[in-house]
Amino acid sequence: MIAVGIVGCNYGRNVLLPAFRSDPRCQVVALAGSDGERTAALARAADVPRGFGGWPPLVEDPGIAAVAIAVPPSLQPAVARRALELGKAVFVEKPLAADLGGARAMVALATKTAKPAGIDFGFPELPAWQYAKGIIGRGGLGRLRHVVVTWNIENQAVRIRLRSWKTDAANGGGVLANFVSHCFHYLEWFCGPIAGLSGRLFRLPQSEAQVGVTLALAFASGAGGSLQMSCASFLGSGHRIEFYGDDGTLVLANPTADYFRGFTLMQGGRGDERLQAVSVAGNGDDPSADSRIAPVSRLVQRFLDACENGGAASPGFAEGYRVQCLIDAVARASASGRWTDIPPPADILRPREEKQT
Repeated sequence: MIAVGIVGCNYGRNVLLPAFRSDPRCQVVALAGSDGERTAALARAADVPRGFGGWPPLVEDPGIAAVAIAVPPSLQPAVARRALELGKAVFVEKPLAADLGGARAMVALATKTAKPAGIDFGFPELPAWQYAKGIIGRGGLGRLRHVVVTWNIENQAVRIRLRSWKTDAANGGGVLANFVSHCFHYLEWFCGPIAGLSGRLFRLPQSEAQVGVTLALAFASGAGGSLQMSCASFLGSGHRIEFYGDDGTLVLANPTADYFRGFTLMQGGRGDERLQAVSVAGNGDDPSADSRIAPVSRLVQRFLDACENGGAASPGFAEGYRVQCLIDAVARASASGRWTDIPPPADILRPREEKQT
């Protein structure tokens, strides 16, 4: 039985706790939050044996073998690094950190300790996405020509004008860290490495809240792409990814406000007059439960496999660092107004700057 401690009382309690409890190989034995009295009460209500006011007592508890972290990006590196130093496995949220330096320190320590270090990129765990990946991988669209991502929603932080890391780029948040981090991960999962990009970031009028981005992308394969995301779109069109190849088109689309539930898949090939719905078996998750729990449960399963077998977690810190580099490239491209070339993933940890033209 693997003893797990969770740092974070919001996402950590509502999503990570049931996700870890879905696997009988582990037991969540502790919860940590910033307010000791409140955390103790939440732990009791959730039937978690212990609640800590602050993360150090949980991380330093010798009885805890794995630490799951759900805190803002600016705080995450300190928690993760201390857990790794103590020989514990670590499961973190995206993005890895608030900046490249923090992310680099995390991935370097994870590599040095060789402890399982997983990260929460949930979209590729959805059945429709895996089916789409299979079509593309088998050459069902022919050579990929172009990919278009549009994601227009209004998240809660914007809707209620909440001052939060989720809209604060200076604190490791904003639309890039909170949403586009997912996009970068799944685009490279689907299409291979991004070789260059340009674009612009947008804030709410008369506000510092970073809520939108528009990007042009170039993939190493030669395919082009575009990405437009806004978390300030009232009654927005939802989340849509369009893949255009020599021999066909594939569309993943979710017009609902639910981040993970509601995706449909459409495909059309040469000779078809229109896109046709592709039937995809459901994932069997409880439709009344938080839709984030099912994909995270699959990530947790692989993380625990690594804890048991001594292998690497997938996705891991290397993928997280790659996404952090792409986030950083967007910020610099937006500030400079220049196209930015991106090194391939194999070179991403080397101390060299991307070329700007």
